Order: sequence, then structure tokens, then C-alpha cells
Amino acid sequence: MSRRIIQIDLNRVEGDLDFQLELEDNKVVDARCIGSLYRGFEQILVGRTPKDSLVITPRICGICGTAQLNAAVLALEQVGGIPVPPAAIRIRNLCLMAETVQSDLRQSFMFFTADFCHPKYAERSFYQKARTAFLPFKGSVHRGALEHSRHIVEIIALFGGQWPHSSYMLPGGVTSPASSRHVIDSLSILNKLTRWFEQSVIGTDLDSWLALQSADEFFTWLGAKDAHADSAIGLFTLMSRDIGLHRLGFGTPHMLSYGAYDDPEDAGTFPPLRKHLFKAGFLNGDTGNIEPFEQAEITEHVRYSWFQPYSGGRHPFQGLTIPDYQPHSDRYTWCKAPRYQNKVVQTGPLADALIDGEPLIRSLYQAEGGNAWLRQFARLHRTARLLHKMREILHELAAQPNDPHMISPDEKEIPDGEGFGLVTAARGSLGHWLQITDGVISRYQVITPTAWNASPKDSEGRYGHWESSLIGLTVDDPDDPVEIGHIIRSHDPCLVCTVHLLDTGKRITVWP
Repeated sequence: MSRRIIQIDLNRVEGDLDFQLELEDNKVVDARCIGSLYRGFEQILVGRTPKDSLVITPRICGICGTAQLNAAVLALEQVGGIPVPPAAIRIRNLCLMAETVQSDLRQSFMFFTADFCHPKYAERSFYQKARTAFLPFKGSVHRGALEHSRHIVEIIALFGGQWPHSSYMLPGGVTSPASSRHVIDSLSILNKLTRWFEQSVIGTDLDSWLALQSADEFFTWLGAKDAHADSAIGLFTLMSRDIGLHRLGFGTPHMLSYGAYDDPEDAGTFPPLRKHLFKAGFLNGDTGNIEPFEQAEITEHVRYSWFQPYSGGRHPFQGLTIPDYQPHSDRYTWCKAPRYQNKVVQTGPLADALIDGEPLIRSLYQAEGGNAWLRQFARLHRTARLLHKMREILHELAAQPNDPHMISPDEKEIPDGEGFGLVTAARGSLGHWLQITDGVISRYQVITPTAWNASPKDSEGRYGHWESSLIGLTVDDPDDPVEIGHIIRSHDPCLVCTVHLLDTGKRITVWP
């Protein structure tokens, strides 16, 4: 029996991500997901005035700063009991959707599909089409995604003054109203991206795509026209299934979603009771049932993390983030191990769609499970849903031009207390937990989507989701395990947001 240990520096992800894998006859029998970047924002915020979080937390990440800002302002609004007008909720949702669309297009066509151009697949029938569409900086879809994703975030700049690192959300609303100029310019940007998305990505109009309700309907659609099969999503699907991505990367069956985009029609209700446009919930993989989400069920473990130890798991309001780097111990990452109901969960667009009851994704999941292909497919399908929803929001804003964008709170400082802000970022469930004592932040805890997915083992020795999705995988070439990249990149890793070697084995870099 051949046994070896390899360590992989995974590129084309956000941040610094290593994997240490133990192989027996090229089969992964043990996996460690190593977040080698320390963030420290929790320490930076302690001792500052509460509203400083609105300036500092958007800098956690250069790609999801709008989501970080949204979570931060929701936490402050909960502490202060501050209402928000419907127009402000619409503007917040619009900007968060724009950021998600940008992220999803770039991740799909700059990070994920580039692997189809790997020389390993040179003899595959799809190889030349893959290079024509997805080759970095030369492929038609790659270049189109780069161009159009660059412009969609201009919508955030119109309403928020800049992107990235905007701070236009304030307790009680947003800094500027939806002027007719902002709405018209945003519609122009959205129209251009939608036309490209219809022509290049889905090969049909948005309404026809969103009318697909089942796996059978989708695969019938895929074979109905060359334009469908040759679209980016068609090529991606045919290539993925040719190399077996629909049989890889399942991981934990438990899925979590905080719900996406506050419902402006429910503006009078305070989070977490406020309704969402896309539902919150927990998909229990043991029963197949979708259960109500309860944030009190969240805990974080640090048994295998480089933080000061504590026993078991702690809720973020009791959590500690005190670095304790011990590289020669059995601890191996800066990422904590979040758990929900003491279970390992995954989050992201697949989880969001299943919990929301989206019919096409649910049908595909029932047919084949939560595999690497479906996880990435759900991300592209979400883009179609968001482009449709963004148009609705802009028309709603145009129809109510005089609606207030801010309900100014009492000028006194945010009171002492605790609150949390939960949003759906591009990569999944993002939460901020805040405590204020004597007018300053006394505790701030952030759990990012990648913290859920990239978690290490917990206090009970249970592997994190990414780790379990790799164990049992057989790689063709341990010196160039492209299969690892397919599985992990299907989650859109972001170690920049996630706070989170051994000397044995061989360090390699996954192509390219």
C-alpha cells in the first residue's frame, strides 16, 4: 500500500489557503484545511465607538465589503431598536445584490472554469471549446465576465459613493435617496449586463431560463438548441459532467442559510423577525426537513485552531478571539470551527436555494445530491434570479421617488447592549455579533461563510465540511491534483475574510 502526505497551496481563491492531505494509493484518507492568514478585526474593534464598525468592517474584504457593512449596521440597529424605511431597505438590497452578481461572475469565469483548460483534459472532446470560452484573459466568456462584472458594482458607487469599502449604510437607513438619475443610470448598467448574460452565459432570455422548474426540463433544454449547449452554462455543465464533477465533493448534508435580503414590506419588524425575500432556515441532512433558523444554536469551537483554548463550543456572544499560535501542536489553522445544533454545516448559494425552495435547484439536488457541479451551477442560477430581482427593485424605487431614505435615530450614542446582524453574502451566511459596554465596543465576533465551510475539526473530532468533502476522493495525479481545485473552488473560498505546517510531505502548487 502506497502512503504519502502532500501539502497544497491552492491558488485562484481569495486569500491564503493550504491543504494537507494524506493519501493511500492516491485516495484521500485524511485532510486538514489550513487557513494561514490571521485577520484580527475582532481585536481592532474592541474599545472603539460603535459606529466605527461601519467604517472598519467593510475593510475585512475587498470583494464583500457591502455584505460586511450590512451585517454591521443591522447589529447596531438591533442594539438601538432603530427602524429603517422601506426605500432604504430596497437600496441596501440592490447594492448587496450588485456585489453578489459581481462576485459570482468573477468566481465562476475567472476562478472556476479556468480548470477546464488544464492540460490534463487536452484529449477531452470539450477541450478546444473550453479554451475558446474560458482560457484566462483570452477566452470570450472570461473577458466578458471581467468587463461586465467591473461595471455592475458602479450601482453601489451611485448609491454609496464608492466601491469597495463603502460606508453609506447608517443606523436608520442610507446616506442618500434613490434619485431618478441614480435609478436611470443603474437600469442602464443592469440592462447591459443582462444582455451579455442572456447571450453568453445562458443562451436564452432571462424569463425562459427562470421558467425551468425541474432537472428533466433543464436537461431537455440543454439538448434542444446549439445555443443552449454552447452557452457558458451549457459548456460548464457538459464539461463538468464529462469529468464527473456531479459525483464529487458532497461533504456534509446539513445546510444553513440566514435568509437573503430583508423584505421592505416588513420594514416595521425588527431583525431577526423581519422577513426575507429568500427564506432563512436549516436543512437537516439527517431528516431532509427544513427547520426554522435560530441564531442561538450557533457555537464556535477552537480545539484545532490557533486560539486560546476553551472547552466545547461557545456562542459568539461568549466567544473569545485570542491568538495562541502553536505550530508544533495538533492545532493547524487560524479558522475557528462554527457549528449549528452541534452539526457540521455548509453554506452558500446551493444551501440558500434549497432552503428557499427554488424548484430547479431542489429537483437537481433530489436527483444527484449536493455535488461540486450543482454547487457551482447554483451560483450561476442565482445570478439569473438576482438580475431579475434587481430590475424589480429599481422599478419600485422609481415608482416611489419621495419615500424617505432615513429615519434619523435619536442623536444620543448607540446604547449599551448586544445585537447581531445576519446577512447572506456572495459565499453564504455572514454574521456579526456585537456587545457595547460604557459606550464602546467590548466584544465583536464575525463568522464568515468560509469559516463555516473551511472549518477544522471541532472539539468532538468531526471534520469540517471541506475536509469531509475531500476524504474518500481518488486523485489521478498526486503531483497535480486538479480534482481538489474543482471541489474547493466550487465553494468560492475567501480566506481573506476568515480569521481564522507540517514538515512532512511535499509542497506543490495546483495549476495554473
